[in-house]
Amino acid sequence: MAKCHGLHTARKLCSHRRDQKWHNKQYKKAHLGTSLKANPFRGASHAKGIVLKRVGVEAKQLKSAIRKCVRVQLIKNSKKIPAFVPNDGCLNFIEENNEVLVDGFGRKGRAVGDIPGL
Repeated sequence: MAKCHGLHTARKLCSHRRDQKWHNKQYKKAHLGTSLKANPFRGASHAKGIVLKRVGVEAKQLKSAIRKCVRVQLIKNSKKIPAFVPNDGCLNFIEENNEVLVDGFGRKGRAVGDIPGL
């Protein structure tokens, strides 16, 4: 379909542009609100949770490492999420049934580095 030309085509151009915006991935993600529904934090930067168990997650291909993680159940909505324990030896300070503060990793819901599913 060619672009409309002429004196009385403003409404047609605006409505066509409005319809075409929904084909843009970023626009759709921002305006549907489904990313907030899928986010376990529900838009917050931090959330409190209870440690269910301590797990070791193997790194992806070509790296032989076991990343220290914990399985956390969030208090606000009871969702279970994995959380990365950052520094060397910090897993020794975390016991089961401890209350921890979890913050987002900053990759917009995608896996971080060589840790799958985190």
